[in-house]
Amino acid sequence: MVQEKKKLRIGWFTFSCCEDSTVLMTEILNDHWQEWAPLLDIRHARVLQKENILDSMDVAFVEGALASEEHIEKLKEIRTLATKVVAVGACACIGMPSGNRNQFDDHTQEEISFLTARFSHLPKVLKLEDVVAVDAKLPGCPMNEQQFIHLMKAMLQTFRIT
Repeated sequence: MVQEKKKLRIGWFTFSCCEDSTVLMTEILNDHWQEWAPLLDIRHARVLQKENILDSMDVAFVEGALASEEHIEKLKEIRTLATKVVAVGACACIGMPSGNRNQFDDHTQEEISFLTARFSHLPKVLKLEDVVAVDAKLPGCPMNEQQFIHLMKAMLQTFRIT
């Protein structure tokens, strides 16, 4: 019986952001597909596949800031399922620029209150670390391509995927 080769189980998730790192990640996959396809088990990535599974992962890449209780609950679930969580992009790492509304004065907050109510948004936008432990960060808007490639190679080594 042939033993199936171990693969790095990953997920890619997005919250409040422009998803520029998601676009960049797909471009990076285009360049590295031949190398990485035999090494990756992509459990969840809406941008890449129609059928997604939310179960145990070695690495969850999470892009975007948290703007609602729904986001917080989903992130907490992801954290329980992932051995490592990587904050991807400026919104996930520092809450900005999605968190610009955190700086609005009272008058402006009142003017947008109908929108925050309509979408059940939190009073303040949060970065990932405000809610869960983050194991690594890929800052930038979008993330740096070389840092992503370096981190992916490091995760393959960490989880002994060859």
